[in-house]
Amino acid sequence: MKARTIRRHMKESLRNLARNGWMTFASISAVTVTLLLVGVFFVIMMNLNKVATDIEEDVSIRVHIDIAATKEDQDALKGQIEKLPEVESVVFSAKEEELDNLISSLGEEGEAFKLFEQDNPLYDVYVVKTKKPEQLETAAKKIEEFDFTSKVRYGQDDVEKLFSFIKTSRNVGLVLIIGLLFTAMFLISNTIKITIVARRKEIEIMRLVGATNSFIRWPFFLEGLMLGVLGSIIPITIISLIYSYSYDYISSKLQGHFIHLLEFNPFMFQVGGLLVLIGAFIGIWGSVMSVRKFLKI
Repeated sequence: MKARTIRRHMKESLRNLARNGWMTFASISAVTVTLLLVGVFFVIMMNLNKVATDIEEDVSIRVHIDIAATKEDQDALKGQIEKLPEVESVVFSAKEEELDNLISSLGEEGEAFKLFEQDNPLYDVYVVKTKKPEQLETAAKKIEEFDFTSKVRYGQDDVEKLFSFIKTSRNVGLVLIIGLLFTAMFLISNTIKITIVARRKEIEIMRLVGATNSFIRWPFFLEGLMLGVLGSIIPITIISLIYSYSYDYISSKLQGHFIHLLEFNPFMFQVGGLLVLIGAFIGIWGSVMSVRKFLKI
């Protein structure tokens, strides 16, 4: 297609959008409201997924080493653990470090445990990370059988409930996002169809004077694209402002914790780009399908 023809279609599309002001406003409003819902829900689900991932990555196996084990025995036990196919890393934590962590985690109540610094009753520990969170139980059962393993702790009941909740949340979130996208496509495309139906006579006149199908479709194609892009601007702006404030507020509350929200940059730019693409796709799809099928051009 020649550049002159493209410019002509662009001018015609802009002229039609201005000429059909109320229908243009209705279409952009439909895109705006729907993409706002999609964007908000997407931001929430992606951050919930990030929190779930952080929790999964923080889960580990704590292997209490037998008090009677010598340095050679501890090294042998570490070698056995590292050879397990499920294991990603093994980190040694001396009983002195374990006591310090216990005291600091309890705050003022932990001061009483300083009495045990001279006669520490805790165990040396190996902190074991698995390659996949779901492999915790399998690895823990194998480690329990090794010599010089006193106890193995990984919060069995809590971990199983956590993984079940995370899996369910992700599946539900995915279904809801897909459902919301299909709802958005239905609402927006139907609004655009109404716009095109209102211009049926205009299309019929173009056909009578010999305009080809592609010549008629192009202005509607570009109008759908513009409606989708224009309708995505407000949702992107609102979501960005709300997320910027929420990120600063929640991050200040989560300082010192292993859980973090997705950083504003690049996350919001990715969300913005996604909403523009969704808006443009739905606008184009609604226009093309309406012209091709509804008006049977």
